[in-house]
Amino acid sequence: MPLYEHVFLARQDVSQQQVDALTNEYKQIITDGGGTIGRAEYWGLKSLAYKIKKNRKAHYSCINIDAPHAAVAEMERRMGLSTDILRFMTIRVAAHDNEPSVQMKKGNDRDDRRGGFRGGDRGGRGGPPRGGAGGGGSDGSTFRARPPRDDSNASGGTR
Repeated sequence: MPLYEHVFLARQDVSQQQVDALTNEYKQIITDGGGTIGRAEYWGLKSLAYKIKKNRKAHYSCINIDAPHAAVAEMERRMGLSTDILRFMTIRVAAHDNEPSVQMKKGNDRDDRRGGFRGGDRGGRGGPPRGGAGGGGSDGSTFRARPPRDDSNASGGTR
């Protein structure tokens, strides 16, 4: 049987228990259609990129499905009729991952970025270190100040 990953978004004003009940209802449709459920994950209440049906947030849920197309089509038909479901997407995959999805992995990705672009030094804007003279000197920069102007030859002629 084909393998699918199915993600659906439920309205923000339903509770997590109602989302779990919806997930169990759709799992039952798949099992009644001759399929099996590999893993079901509740990703939580997250902000949307744009409003969908006057909602700024949605409950995200993901289900790994191993079922015939008819069972998946019936589940999608019922999701389309439900007023609690904002959006859903089913993708056919070659194999299911056994590890938790990226959404479920707990970790602070900000810690991974420390020492990256800025090198951990928050001293300035990427220029020479603070405390030196800005016009050039022993710091190895190629910028040199313009030599002072000689006013005696500046006019180019006599008055």
